[in-house]
Amino acid sequence: MKWIVGLGNPGPAYEKTRHNVGFMALDELASRHGMTFNQNKFKSVVAEGLINGTKTILIKPMTFMNLSGEAVRAYMDYYKAELSDMIVVYDDLDTAVGRIRLRYQGSAGGHNGIKSIIQHTGTQTFNRVRMGISRPEPGYAVVDYVLGAFPKKEKELLGQMIQSTCDSLEYSLDHTFEQTMQKFNG
Repeated sequence: MKWIVGLGNPGPAYEKTRHNVGFMALDELASRHGMTFNQNKFKSVVAEGLINGTKTILIKPMTFMNLSGEAVRAYMDYYKAELSDMIVVYDDLDTAVGRIRLRYQGSAGGHNGIKSIIQHTGTQTFNRVRMGISRPEPGYAVVDYVLGAFPKKEKELLGQMIQSTCDSLEYSLDHTFEQTMQKFNG
């Protein structure tokens, strides 16, 4: 069983913000495979189903971004799930809008959701798909930027990035994460 955690903030006020691209990607993946987020458990909304013949659980933590690790830990403790079967999908300021970057370990890089997951799992080694949101212009506060919506000029890049993210997640279910990184990191 594989589990994919998309990071974001709950509620309509955050729905279309840069910080919620992880939720956007999981919504698209669920749509592709006829899965529905209809369960509330592990401090999250959850969708379960088969993707490419692999039982997959999609998890959107409802803890708000900075406490995402609480939802990850709750899921791990309940199912005795292995971190090696998890992929975390989230926004990344250091990747250009429209691009994705896959990694299997590393620091939080200033991302509070990843910092929380590292804190609650005790390791920096877990699979990640970083979705690019670029950095704000100088003088623009990072918190305002990540909690802002994508401008119209980036909508096409956002759509392509969500599709690429879903493609990489589907591919990772049948291949090692190293093979997935080779294919999708370009």
